Parts: sequence; C-alpha cells; structure tokens
Amino acid sequence: MIRIASLPRLLLPLILAGATLALRAADAPFQPKAEHVLLVIWDGMRPDFINAQNTPNLQALLERGTFFANNHSFWPTTTEVNGTVLATGAFPARSHVVANQEYRPDINPRGPVHTEDAETMRKGDELTGGKYLGVKTVAEVAHQAGQSTVVAGTKPVALIQDRAPERPAQPRSATLFAGKTYPAALLDAIVAALGPNPPYKPDPTHPGPNTDENNWTTHALLEHLWHDGVPRYSVLWLSDPDFPQHVSSPGAPAALTGIHDSDTNLGLVVADLTKRGLLDKTDIFVVSDHGFSTIGRSVDPVKYYNEHGVTVSKQFASPPANGQVMSVSVGGATGLYVIGHDAPTIAKLVDLLQQSDFAGPIFTRDALPGTFAINAAHLDSPAAPDIIFSFRWNDGANAVGAPGLITAEGKAGLGMHGSLSKFDIHNTLVAGGPDIRAGYRDEFPTGNIDVAPTILHLLGLTSPNGVDGRVLTEALADTPLLTEKPVTKRLEASKDTHTWQQYLQTTSFAGRTYFDEGNASSASH
Repeated sequence: MIRIASLPRLLLPLILAGATLALRAADAPFQPKAEHVLLVIWDGMRPDFINAQNTPNLQALLERGTFFANNHSFWPTTTEVNGTVLATGAFPARSHVVANQEYRPDINPRGPVHTEDAETMRKGDELTGGKYLGVKTVAEVAHQAGQSTVVAGTKPVALIQDRAPERPAQPRSATLFAGKTYPAALLDAIVAALGPNPPYKPDPTHPGPNTDENNWTTHALLEHLWHDGVPRYSVLWLSDPDFPQHVSSPGAPAALTGIHDSDTNLGLVVADLTKRGLLDKTDIFVVSDHGFSTIGRSVDPVKYYNEHGVTVSKQFASPPANGQVMSVSVGGATGLYVIGHDAPTIAKLVDLLQQSDFAGPIFTRDALPGTFAINAAHLDSPAAPDIIFSFRWNDGANAVGAPGLITAEGKAGLGMHGSLSKFDIHNTLVAGGPDIRAGYRDEFPTGNIDVAPTILHLLGLTSPNGVDGRVLTEALADTPLLTEKPVTKRLEASKDTHTWQQYLQTTSFAGRTYFDEGNASSASH
C-alpha cells in the first residue's frame, strides 16, 4: 500500500504562481558580471560545522554572499553519485552513475567496479562509443563553447568532471586527479616543483586529516594549472573532512582539523585570486557532496540473507547463473543485483529486508508491495540494481556529541554516509561573487542537482542534454526574490500495514522535488 500524506502547509495556487515566477526569472536575459567561475568541493562537509572558529574563510564567503540553508545531497548520499550530479546537473538515471560501486558485468562479470576509476571510465567509453556518462559535464559543455577549464582534485572522483586523456590545444583544459593528470605530460612540471603527490595513509590508531595531499593539490592548481591565467571555469575537490570522518567520526578532533585544513586551502585560493585582482571578478561556490553520520550499530546483511536461505555474494567465483545475487555496499545504502532479474529471488530478498532490523526505505524496479519504485529516486539507469535500500538511522549523538547515527556495514563509532538520514542528506552550499546576492540566507529548498544548472547559467551556456536541476535564481544578484511556498509531503509504503512501514519525506519547489529524509520500521523490530 502506498499513500501520500500532505502536511498542513500545502498551498497549490502559490506553488503554481511561484513556479511561473521562477521560470520567468530563469528565462530573463542575464549578463554575468564574473569573468570566472570556481567550484570548490569539501568532501563530506556538514553545514552545522560552519562557524568563524572552524571555517573563517568559508564564513567570510558566506557573509559576503549566500548561504543555502536547506541544501540537499542526492541519494545515495555518496561521493561518485553526487560528484556526477555536480558535474552534470542530471539525475543518475540519465548520467548512469547510481553508486560509488556498481555491478557492470560488461566491464567486470565477477564483481563490482568503482565508477570513478579511470580504467572503468575508459572501458565504459570504449563499450558505449564515449557515452560512459549519458550526458555532458559542465566542463565538456564549456569546451564545446571554446571556454577554458581546469579541474584539480585530491580524490579520483575529480576525473568525472573532465575525463578525456587527450585534449586539443584550444580551448585550454587540464584535469588533475589523485596525483595524476590529463594530459599526462602536465605532471612532470608539477612533480619537479612540488615533489610527488603525498597520498593519504590513514592510521586508525591516530586518525588525522589528509593535509599534505590537499595542500599539494591546491598548490598544483594555483601555481601550475593557473600559471598562464585563471580559466573561465575551475573545479577544486578537497578530500576533507571526508577522510578523517571515516577514520574517526563527525565532530571528532581529527574531523575538525580536516575542516580547518580545507578552509585553509580555500583561503589560499581567495588570496591568490585577490593577488591577481580577480576576486571581485570570480563567482565562487563551495559545496559538499554529502553530509555525514556515525555508525551506531554494525550489521552484516550478506550473512543475514545467507542464514535465511538466499545465497548472496560480494564477488562471483565464476560467471553467474540466473538467480544468483550480488550485494554492493556503498556505506549507508546497498544495491542488490539479481542475475536475470529473477522475480522469485527479488521477492524473497524484499521479504527478508522487510523482516530485518536494519533496512530503511527499499526501492525496487517494479515497486513491489511495501517498497518505492527505483524510478521515483531517478536511479533507473541501464545498470541499476534490482533492489536498493537505505539503512535505518536515528537522531542519537556520537561520542563527541554530533547527532546522527546509522546502522550500516563497518565499525561502530566511525563516520559513514550514503543513507536517507537527514544528517547525510542536508549538506553544505555557500556562494559568493559579483553575480551572487550578498548577505542572503536562502531558506528555499536547493540541491546539488541545481549547482551545475546555475554554473552553466553564469557561464552563459546551455547543456545539449538538458538539466534536471534548476537555476538558483533567488540567490543571483539583481533578480526578483521568489514568493513561492515550498510544499512538503510524506510518501509512505507499507506491507500488511502493521508488519512493515517505510516513509520518504520530500519538499517540492519551483517544479523540483528534493528528498528530505526517509526511514522504516518492521513489526518485530
């Protein structure tokens, strides 16, 4: 059974009027003042840790620009999903990246592949005629328009922004990802000046941030990739506070140090732009790919399935037969791939999940009883799993007082994300620059899906594939403030009413719908 429960503040006439105003604002002639646009990603940054002490440079940007107080990560709230969303402004169903790891048997028939891996992308492009991503990224659209771009990232996910190994001489472009470069020849000069990339070596006994690698990447951007001038569009992806939060937890000393380190690197960028006389000519966006939680309880779903009569694997020892199942975990969410889409096996797995004490909202290809349809989450890519579910969560606090606990695979007490918890979904977005409304707190619902459409708008570009997000017109200078009222709904699904219940809270605004949170409960738990 599925039903929609509307909250008291639903005002349909105002929604329609507001949507019309939003479209008019987006379609109005726009002349950007900025000569450059910069996107900076702080991986895993929760907005509740922004303050003058932790993040003085980000706080300064916030005060002279716009703070998006109700921003949403895309679910699954993981790096590669949101890295692709930020790069394209497209739903995973169209971009084809639905998880950090996916089972793509045409690339690897025995086990999952990392979707951000350079070799995965190469093989994917080879198999699809260059369509590993189903849509073009902002950087690719900029290239087609003759605009220069530079991408620099501590993590491999940066490659999703611009993955072509070879580039034409014009427009100028470069990608630095986890210590490697496209074109490859760029790396020699960087290493000669800065030394080799210092990769992160986590020590669980003495967890710390990825200070050296983030600093190396930032200096490579400023001193080498920007050596001949700041391009029209740049991306800087920093790995912290994600790395230290995974080996400690949100709010732990190592995580706070990681936040401060990312802020220090933002300060280096701002100082460099100031020195070049370009700060007042640059629109800067600082966003995180997702929020963060702490594992309150560790579980082993694969063991649970096997104990209840369904054989599930994380790797296949030999080419699989119909009905065999692969489980691919991405932290706070898991995808289950049933070979041949065997209906009885899928139904049995759903039944087991609905009897478990760990499963949150379940999504299935055919919207089986008590589940939501995968296409409702825009995850229905060609390689999507048959079942994808979020783990359960609660508002409890971790050892250092940071709220947000999830059940998940992994060690209890360490940080994790990927779920439909509000602490994973609500993430950071701050912007400042000549085209950004100054001193503004945007309370309207916004999302990572909206960042690329807004940047394309500021670059004067249009994606040939279209976008699924919206232009954040309310945060642009010299545009009318919107009057539309957001509409919050609660979508519920149950099985036998008292046996299994799950919900998904959404907010709709300007023709877009954002996931706020989702959870589930079963009668026996």
